[in-house]
Amino acid sequence: MQVVKKIFPILINRYFLVSTGFVVWMIFFDQRDYFQQKERTGELQKVEAAKKYYTDEIEKTKKQLNNLQSTPTAIEKYARERYLLKRDGEEVFLFEDTAKPVTSTSEKK
Repeated sequence: MQVVKKIFPILINRYFLVSTGFVVWMIFFDQRDYFQQKERTGELQKVEAAKKYYTDEIEKTKKQLNNLQSTPTAIEKYARERYLLKRDGEEVFLFEDTAKPVTSTSEKK
């Protein structure tokens, strides 16, 4: 009973009530509430990961371009691999993997 007498004045204190209301409003009802902030942080991490991926890809492409511009053998290799070009008198054979992937017994059920 004495604990209630000590806590009750604190609970009806207007500063405590306003502070509690403010915290509840900011966490749940505000335009930039806690849950939106967590969601946006996740989106930001995804965008930063994509930015890093594309930056790395740009660097690889720049190196490849520099190599192609400076080395004639690299141009020939690139043309043979990408565009399936061939020299006179050569034959190029392409093999496709038509085998179906083996499924485990747990996937068949």
